[in-house]
Amino acid sequence: MSADTLHFVVGEEKKVRELLLDADVLPLLKGALAAGASCARVTGDDGEELWGACSSAGRGELLRSLPLMLEGEPVAHLELFGAPEMRERLEPLASLLIVALDTVLRNSLKRVLTTEIHTSVVNSSHEELVAMNAELARSEARYRELAENLELRVKERTAELRRAQAHLLQQEKMAAVGQLAAGVAHEINNPLGFITSNLHTLQKYVARFCAMLQFYREHLELEQPRERLVTEAETKWRELKLPHVMADVGDLMAQSLAGAERVSRIVADLKGFSHVDESGESVVDLNQELERTLTLLSHQLAGRAEIVKELQPLPEVKCQGQLPGQIFLNLIQNALTHAGASPRITLSSCFDGERIRISIADNGPGIPAALRGQIFDPFFTTLPVGSGTGMGLAVVWEAVLKLQGTVAVADAPGGGADFIITIPAGRN
Repeated sequence: MSADTLHFVVGEEKKVRELLLDADVLPLLKGALAAGASCARVTGDDGEELWGACSSAGRGELLRSLPLMLEGEPVAHLELFGAPEMRERLEPLASLLIVALDTVLRNSLKRVLTTEIHTSVVNSSHEELVAMNAELARSEARYRELAENLELRVKERTAELRRAQAHLLQQEKMAAVGQLAAGVAHEINNPLGFITSNLHTLQKYVARFCAMLQFYREHLELEQPRERLVTEAETKWRELKLPHVMADVGDLMAQSLAGAERVSRIVADLKGFSHVDESGESVVDLNQELERTLTLLSHQLAGRAEIVKELQPLPEVKCQGQLPGQIFLNLIQNALTHAGASPRITLSSCFDGERIRISIADNGPGIPAALRGQIFDPFFTTLPVGSGTGMGLAVVWEAVLKLQGTVAVADAPGGGADFIITIPAGRN
């Protein structure tokens, strides 16, 4: 018997292709494509493809191959293909798919077995019926045990998937923070660069001042005539170019102080954005959190995107301080990614007496109505494979839920996508 066929107590052997239907398998494989795989298929042990679904981009590299087991024996294999960088994300998905296929196969097996037993019983003699009943009792006990084990396995795999999703969400948060840190580092490096340059110049100027003071000290000890001292001092003064130094030193100090103040403001904004000094919940102004996020993204926005602000006064909200920043950072970066060559991002806020409403709209192509129910799902992305993790909006969804609010997407006036966050005033 080949590995892709099964024997039953009653009836003839059945192939896996006869037990699983296209409607059972193909939706799962197509779901793998939506999660980032370039090709997903189920094969027999002889390598023959039984079901398959591939994207137009081609098959790619085999990332994961898992056996489909029944009573301890492999009867088929699930194979996921894609880009190598997708391996970490698709491995937990492959484990979940094999559990789903395993469940469908076992249920189908029980259905076929029950049908064949029923047919056999009708045509059997009393003695055969008694013997078959005993066999059925043993079979039922065995399948009850298998069902209990399957339920336990499903719970374990579900827990694993939840842990994997939490890990990926944390990775997405760290990636967003990494992009933010790169921009902040650039903003800090600019003033630090001219502060350092000015300090090197001031160091040279101080050396000239010291040389002039040393000149006075040495010549005063010689008790030379005043006229000669004045003449030599003037010569030394000119030689050290102290008139230029005196004219320049004030500007150098002013520039350095201005640069240091800019660094201080950037660090203060970053500290406020992260709420690093706060534990638990704190009271925040969502308009202020928006402004801080814009300041920290100024390196990405300056000269590239037009920012339109329509902010109205809002009541303060009590929450974990880092949550609003996570929401605004991911939504603004999402708008930058999809708004095209000349991004225009409109930020608006209002309060109707019961709910706070924050809107972040862009002038991009917008989001088709058919996709709006999927965009907040983990792994879902409209970008090419390898260009996005599909976790940015999942981070937004998670953070908004923690604020006991809602987030939805609509058409922006004039085109584009408008992400609308609503938070109950009971949070303040």
